Amino acid sequence: MNLGLAFGEESSASSSEWRYGAMVDLSYALDFNFPDNHRWRSKGTTPRVNELAPNMVQGYVRKDVSERSSWGMELGLQAGYDTNALVPDFNPGREKPVDGADTLRHISRANASYLIPVGNGLTLTGGLFNSYIGYQSIYSKNNLNYTRSYMADNAPYFMFGLGAQYPLSDTLQLGLYIINGYNYLSHQNNQPSYGTQVIWKPASRLTVTENLYYGPDQSNTAIEFWRFFSDSIVEWKDGPLTLAAGYDVGTEQAAELPGHPRTFWTAAALYARWNLSGPWSVALRPEFYWDRNGRISGSEQLLIALTTTLEYKWTHSWQSALLRLEHRYDESSGVGGGFFKDGETSPGVPGLAKEQHLLLFSVVWSLDK
Repeated sequence: MNLGLAFGEESSASSSEWRYGAMVDLSYALDFNFPDNHRWRSKGTTPRVNELAPNMVQGYVRKDVSERSSWGMELGLQAGYDTNALVPDFNPGREKPVDGADTLRHISRANASYLIPVGNGLTLTGGLFNSYIGYQSIYSKNNLNYTRSYMADNAPYFMFGLGAQYPLSDTLQLGLYIINGYNYLSHQNNQPSYGTQVIWKPASRLTVTENLYYGPDQSNTAIEFWRFFSDSIVEWKDGPLTLAAGYDVGTEQAAELPGHPRTFWTAAALYARWNLSGPWSVALRPEFYWDRNGRISGSEQLLIALTTTLEYKWTHSWQSALLRLEHRYDESSGVGGGFFKDGETSPGVPGLAKEQHLLLFSVVWSLDK
């Protein structure tokens, strides 16, 4: 969520609401399956293995809304392997990239916002903004682990449309959204989709978020084919410790398939991060992703993974650098499951393995001022 300021967040600006920043994200993922194509199957972000990967380069400028100045804006550009999966593959009846999608993926933000002085303050934002769905960001520096979960990679990172946020009280905020679809770079039809967000803080350390999405994501826009998606998040923070849990569930009837079967996918992840001392932290994330019909990941499979991260954070003035060493164990089972490995099952067809171990080395430099 990033429409203006997040709920409960105060701007760090003292004399100016203007902010600018830049980021460079590099990694090397050692995949012990040693796939010939250097690809991580079923993964959107960090898709390259066994080579140095420039996953993300970004620069931005923004102006926060405040009581002193009601207008805000964001403009950002980005590049790198992590942006490739933002462009959907053409899939008749389901996915059709918008014209110029390969260029548009390099725009990370392009929106304007206005704080209406009514009640507790209503913030409206229009344009391209960060998705209200999900616990993790496409930008690794904002996350507890370096790699993102499968549930994050298969949910929207960005949205295009109009959003409204209103704090009903100090502990409850409501968000409403009208957007162009689940994937902002896909154009299946000319009808909008709709979303809601409720953020509740029952205690100072505890935040509960419920995000809902409902809309037509196929060329057939009859309401029986609309997609329903729910994203639920619970987060607890206490000093050096952060604990969180996320659960996603989605469904839609497949309009393009005979009999229009109902498809289903669901995922969950647990997040834990402990600041050991000073710049040192450790994080752990078990997760699963079940794509019963192969609707989202492209394969009928159950994915499970366990991610462990050791982090060192260096800061100086407005600059920071994250050095992370991460291990992942991934397993994929089901009719279409598997990860790429060395060798081919037949000419031009990569071999598949049920599981994989990865050791990732990453450095993320950022400037935020």
